[in-house]
Amino acid sequence: MDETRRVELSNNDCVTSCCWGIFVTIRRQGDRVLWTSWENTDDNRDPLPADLHFDAAQYGAELARAGSDVSWEGPVYTAARLLAQELADHTGPESGDHAVLSITPERTDPPRVTVRMRRRDAPWTPGEDLVHELLLTGREPVQELVQQLVLRLTAQDHGDTSGPR
Repeated sequence: MDETRRVELSNNDCVTSCCWGIFVTIRRQGDRVLWTSWENTDDNRDPLPADLHFDAAQYGAELARAGSDVSWEGPVYTAARLLAQELADHTGPESGDHAVLSITPERTDPPRVTVRMRRRDAPWTPGEDLVHELLLTGREPVQELVQQLVLRLTAQDHGDTSGPR
């Protein structure tokens, strides 16, 4: 972590301007990682934590450990993570006609992951995004469903120039 970042620690399944957020600025300073400049966008009367300081080596090791632990994920979150990984490999700036706008896990019945894409050369127009849904019924392994959707999306992306459907 070599750059200063303002990070939202809260996730309200909404946008910050509607449902508030708690932010902290994270930066590395020598062998320390600093969490400073706390902000609560909902109520400034609530006390915020004092600045926090961490050993940079321990901080990096904990980030790596936490990032590799996916034991908490339910199937819909696993599918969203796998789709994000796979589509990052197949829809980068140099590959295909479409860019991924969002990958959203939804705890509906049945659970689904919605992938929203847009043609790279298209101006934003309401209703013109390509929307694909991956339904998780529990009858097929999540990885298999993800691979099928990725194959379908990348084949379509490289062969279809007709625009949204």
